Amino acid sequence: MAYDTSEGRLGEEFFTPGSASFTEFLAAHRPGLLPTRSPLPDGVRAAPGTAPHGTTVLALTYRDGVLIAGDRRATMGNLIAQRDLEKVHPADDHTAVAFAGTVGLALDMVKLYQVELTHFEKIEGAPMSLSAKATRLSAMLRQNLGQAMQGLAVVPLLAGYEAGRGRIFGFDVAGGTYEKTGFHAEGSGSPYARGALKKLYRPGLSRREAALAALQALWDAADDDSATGGPDIGRRIFPVVSVITEDGFERLPEPETEELSRTMVEQRTVRPDGPNATV
Repeated sequence: MAYDTSEGRLGEEFFTPGSASFTEFLAAHRPGLLPTRSPLPDGVRAAPGTAPHGTTVLALTYRDGVLIAGDRRATMGNLIAQRDLEKVHPADDHTAVAFAGTVGLALDMVKLYQVELTHFEKIEGAPMSLSAKATRLSAMLRQNLGQAMQGLAVVPLLAGYEAGRGRIFGFDVAGGTYEKTGFHAEGSGSPYARGALKKLYRPGLSRREAALAALQALWDAADDDSATGGPDIGRRIFPVVSVITEDGFERLPEPETEELSRTMVEQRTVRPDGPNATV
């Protein structure tokens, strides 16, 4: 960022009126700092299996708000690159973002998105609406389209609480935005996770019921998708489960997540294919 070391002052661009978007500010003055810049020459694709990828993430609304969760595994080709990856992050007090896809790009994008929301609130004196937050994240994805076409895609999942209810937004690699009703999942294990949530989800779930449904869905994803990891009891690595309510973002404490995971695993020893749908 421009900083006049001889004078000890910030550059003129910091005092020039403009957009409240920090991303647009970077694009205008220091585009090389954006994580959406391509590390590969035009026409070159990343070789499969050379960059860690993360899956699976999901979200569902429940009685008090919205729950968002993710497994902990990152894969690189046929290898497990990381067993304890954090795929769910707070974006601000009442919004969270989770990701599937290229880990390095996704983590940088999450950090930039967090700054983007904070910068807007400081400039405008009020937070964005949840729909505007989804639009901003969509714009960042469009900026990353070139890398996505080179094999370095990032697909986020956005969840937030606004006007007394939880809301969920899904995206595609080109920045398309889709508000989802009830639940949604992204990543290579998402078809299996969504299938599980179709039979387990119902309006008005309690926090515990919603958390168990999320863990059951992640188990089903791990059961059929090798890139998704289930609870690792031996290493005490459990999925990340967070909730967003009127009181804000809260990550479930590790003891609670462990207890819920162990309960779910015990249920699976009795019924390996998972619970039946409520009729």
